[in-house]
Amino acid sequence: MTTQASLDAPAGGKLIHGAAVSTKGINGTALLERAFAFAFRGLVYPQIWEDPVADMAGLELREGQRIVTISSGGCNALSYLTADPAQVTAVDLNSAHVALGNLKRAAATHLPDYAHFRRFFGDADAKDNVAAYRQYIAPHLDKRSRAYWEGRDLLGRRRISIFARGAYRYGLLGNFIGLAHFLARLHGMNPRDILQAGGVEAQRAHFEAQMVPLFDKPLIKLLTNHPASLFGLGIPPAQYDKLAAGRSMADVLRERLEKLACDFPFAENYFAWQAFGRGYEKSPEASLPPYLQERHYNALRERIGRLEVIQANMTDYLQQQEAQSVDRFLLLDAQDWMTDRQLNDLWSQISRTAAPGARVLFRTADEPSLLPGRLAQSLLDMWDYRQERSAQLTAQDRSSIYGGTHLYVRRD
Repeated sequence: MTTQASLDAPAGGKLIHGAAVSTKGINGTALLERAFAFAFRGLVYPQIWEDPVADMAGLELREGQRIVTISSGGCNALSYLTADPAQVTAVDLNSAHVALGNLKRAAATHLPDYAHFRRFFGDADAKDNVAAYRQYIAPHLDKRSRAYWEGRDLLGRRRISIFARGAYRYGLLGNFIGLAHFLARLHGMNPRDILQAGGVEAQRAHFEAQMVPLFDKPLIKLLTNHPASLFGLGIPPAQYDKLAAGRSMADVLRERLEKLACDFPFAENYFAWQAFGRGYEKSPEASLPPYLQERHYNALRERIGRLEVIQANMTDYLQQQEAQSVDRFLLLDAQDWMTDRQLNDLWSQISRTAAPGARVLFRTADEPSLLPGRLAQSLLDMWDYRQERSAQLTAQDRSSIYGGTHLYVRRD
């Protein structure tokens, strides 16, 4: 089994350009797509923003299955190991995400105990993490991942040092959340204050009194009214249009933030802590992704060899796999980027490689599934859309930023 990023993978910039840029010429849309592709080359998601608990419930992950997923921040790929699959393959266009996935793999294997692991990826803000990286992790990293983490950012700091400075404040998403906090404070509101609310009723009261008025501010409406404003969320221009669906983006963002702030107790929702606190809660009882929970630590270490992290386009990767060899597919929101041709190419390979009873789970910025009317009917007929279960999973997703979570099951 491959256990490191492919050293001969095409340059990440070309992969991202191919996925994100579909408009030719020098018109406004083409320039926006190119700007997004450039922004997406670096670290985007220090933490993935899809709920792995909802994923595992919808996919009914079981022992012995083979899973192919998009990596993003790598949290979910590691979390799926808690379900005891035979193999998890995490693919990503972005070389920084591959390096992060490989960092987590090596850390789970070689850090001496759970306390070190939790400090590194849970707190992610201790100077000792850099020393731990050098002593325990670096000697076991593949060359490309090690070169990434020991390379320097625009300020001349080694990239690994983000784990001594609050890793979740960095990357495109971390910077976006930081800017949102700055704008809120500029208008007299500190987003962290809501974390003191005691229960969902108090959370809603705080949200309605303190946060709702922000979305009527002229500056907020002006800034969110341009597709480039959401690059920090990893949302390309095509996905911006689907998310807006003809409405004010400020109104859409307010609705999504309302679910995050009001639908789940903060003690059970680490996504809310990331949004409002810019990191995980540090108490022993903190809500954490499954891979970071102490009760899963020993199993994670035992199974980490079943995870491979590869820089590749999902369609290209599946073309190289045997027929009926994959049990579960997780596409995150990648299809929102795709043209009809790209979508059909992807599902041709999914349908070819899907084992009997295989399941596919993905998310969309808008509420409906994007497949009807775009996917060839011959492909669509091979899959059963679980509409009721999809609605349940959408409601259960604690990250709250997507309009829909969608589940398809391979027909016999």
